[in-house]
Amino acid sequence: MYRDQQKKIAAINDFCGFGRCSLAVSIPIISAMGLQCCPLPTAVFSNHTGYDSFYYTDFTSHMDAYMEQWERLELHFDGILTGFLGSPEQIDFVCRFMERFKKENTLVVIDPVMGDDGALYPTYSPKLAENMARLLQYADILTPNLTEACILTGFPYDPCMEQEELLKLCQALHALGPEKIVISGLERGEDLENFIYEVGKPPLVIREHKTGPCRAGTGDVFASILMADGVQGVGLAESVRRASAFIAKALRRTMELQLPEPDGICFEEFLWELSKHSKFPSGGETE
Repeated sequence: MYRDQQKKIAAINDFCGFGRCSLAVSIPIISAMGLQCCPLPTAVFSNHTGYDSFYYTDFTSHMDAYMEQWERLELHFDGILTGFLGSPEQIDFVCRFMERFKKENTLVVIDPVMGDDGALYPTYSPKLAENMARLLQYADILTPNLTEACILTGFPYDPCMEQEELLKLCQALHALGPEKIVISGLERGEDLENFIYEVGKPPLVIREHKTGPCRAGTGDVFASILMADGVQGVGLAESVRRASAFIAKALRRTMELQLPEPDGICFEEFLWELSKHSKFPSGGETE
């Protein structure tokens, strides 16, 4: 059996060579936070699909053999992080992966990347979205945006949903599996909010000032920080504060550099601040 003292995270997502999203975000962030990130690619992209053109290779047909080799090595993972999944076959694969590698102490964070602004992404079908709900039984922490939370539960989408309605939405998601849920990126005028639900605790809202337009990869940054923090015993509320503040700081620097929107956020300058030995400023919160 292959074991060491450093905690390991299996990250199942696509890899983009340019555009700061998916595995290209998770690998440096999880590594900077003192953990070994073990990527399992679902596809390889030259750049993400927000650009006018891109090259990609679907990795689905290789994923089982990849997983079987990890089994031969008898690898143990302290955490499993999933992101964009592009087909029912890939969702089936993740279910098989969970059955083989999720143990009693394995933390699973699922980011159900499916849509935004009340609609599915063009590459996503209603059937694929329905299949995504199967993964929730494995999730310890779920990080949907409001659109994805509504799709998973069948709730009507309302961008002005108040806290009482958000609580009911989270309770419906909890019934499908996860005990901790963060509905991310709620637009509240000049601020962005994250609504935190934990079984047995009152809901909590973490707020940060909105900086510039929405950019690719922010959800990947957010989920990666929650993954690494969760494995190291950091409470969910504190982790959301840290992730929100980190993203806000990186967005401000991105605006200063006037980077094109598809290029994502320039988080690289601040990676050292994610070290478990660093104290990063907290964002605002309301109950």
